[in-house]
Amino acid sequence: MHPTPKACILAQVSKDIGDLGAVLSHQMFRALGDPTRVRLVDLLAERCRACTVSELADCLDLDLSVVSRHLALLRAAGVLRARKTGRHVLYEIQFEAIAESLRGIADALDRAKVDFDGASCCDVSAGHEQDEESES
Repeated sequence: MHPTPKACILAQVSKDIGDLGAVLSHQMFRALGDPTRVRLVDLLAERCRACTVSELADCLDLDLSVVSRHLALLRAAGVLRARKTGRHVLYEIQFEAIAESLRGIADALDRAKVDFDGASCCDVSAGHEQDEESES
């Protein structure tokens, strides 16, 4: 006996979320979900070098403590790395780590799409027929 289309879809979605869950970093998305933090990453990329908190704060016309909190979140998410030089902390983008994370997400999505496209029990039209029958 084949599972009903709805059950098949739910099982597939659950499996795909597990695969994606292994590569998705909620911290990275949370960190990059704020316009100020995206602007900080953009500034670092434009400058092509590591920058201090005060350099970045000057560019954004924000208080040092606000910029520092944003940088700490980006660092905790693996988007930036910090290195101390003397009395200053320099922040730079972790290009390789971000690219690797995004490649992993793209690969997981590709696998999920192949699995979804190949799922024979997930006939969309059959699911709609069953929905219509249950509504009557």
